Amino acid sequence: MALTASGCDAPDWELSGIEQLPLPGGADLGDDPYEITAEFTDVLSLVPQSAVKVNDVAVGRVTRVNLAEDDWTARVTMRINRGVRLPADAVARLEQSSLLGEKYIQLAAPEPRPDTARPAPGARPAGAAHPVAAPAGPLTDGAHIPVERTNRNPEVEEVFGALSLLLNGGGIAQIKTITTELGRALGGNEPEARSLLRRLNTLVTSLDGNKAAITAALDGVNRLSATLATRRQSISTVLTGLSPGLKALERQRTALLTMLRSLDTLSAVAVTTVDKSKDDVIADLKALTPTLRALADSGRALPDSLQVLLTYPFTDEVLRGVRGDYLNVYLDIAAVPGTEIVPALTPPDENPPPAEDTPPAQDTPPGGNPPQGQGAAPPQGTAQGRSTTPGEGGARRSGTAPLPLPFPSAGRAG
Repeated sequence: MALTASGCDAPDWELSGIEQLPLPGGADLGDDPYEITAEFTDVLSLVPQSAVKVNDVAVGRVTRVNLAEDDWTARVTMRINRGVRLPADAVARLEQSSLLGEKYIQLAAPEPRPDTARPAPGARPAGAAHPVAAPAGPLTDGAHIPVERTNRNPEVEEVFGALSLLLNGGGIAQIKTITTELGRALGGNEPEARSLLRRLNTLVTSLDGNKAAITAALDGVNRLSATLATRRQSISTVLTGLSPGLKALERQRTALLTMLRSLDTLSAVAVTTVDKSKDDVIADLKALTPTLRALADSGRALPDSLQVLLTYPFTDEVLRGVRGDYLNVYLDIAAVPGTEIVPALTPPDENPPPAEDTPPAQDTPPGGNPPQGQGAAPPQGTAQGRSTTPGEGGARRSGTAPLPLPFPSAGRAG
């Protein structure tokens, strides 16, 4: 039966079957409902005139169920009261009113993700290049809900099939075996089981308290893995170069084992020797005690003695007589009056007191030379002139000058 009616004020509508007749007590669509579509992977036994609900309140009805253009999904067309406000990203679920009740479509706003907070419109999250766009407007006439935002509840047949698989396929038998074995294992071991549970609780609590450290360690391992990944070629080269060394160790394994056995024998002999000589070593150390105590009591004298011993026979006192490569000698030499000294020697005292055992100086000594007090000098090669023999007519003069040995020829006779 098909009826077609037209009028000036009423839209055209076509009655193709009795299922298009509105049921009493259905949803109030109002004077101007809007139409939306939704795609489902499986609509099961959904039929036209089924209810469309929001929060379990009927707000519309299904008008058409047909195959989508891809021939793999079902497209459901719905009419909803215009007074119902839903976001443009609403979701649709195919549900059932009771165990054997009718199918209907539940529309709802998308649930926010618990791990991320939705930023305010216009705000720019960290790292984002552009501000977050404001959410889409309300669901309007002609909107489409894709298959990604639709799902369905399991059917009663599916639940019974899974239950029959559990009952007949062995799930209960495995559970019985597990409970029986647990009972046997825990029987008589209740204190140990409680201790194990307490330790597990302590372990889990410690792990929970060190979440930050564990996370940091895992991040470090991740960075290490990334670094190793960038150096894969170097690691491969190192491993390739280790291969000859490992082969050489493999060839010398017998020699290495022999060496280790010899070391083991040597260590056993050394331990035996130490054990047998332990008493003698202790006795020797006790015998050395007085000597060591005497050395300790000597204090500073011992280092000073060692210092002198190392310089024997040339001690520090030798340095006063030895200068460089020559030996300083101090001589008293009697010179003939009139002897010239080169270089000239200046006496320490220009007017020394006359000696009691010295006769007066002669005015003119033999040979025509002036007296020693008037410019006379000691003989050549002398370091000091002194008249010590009576009758030589020279005045006593004293002076010192270092002369190297052997004596150099540095003067001439006057």
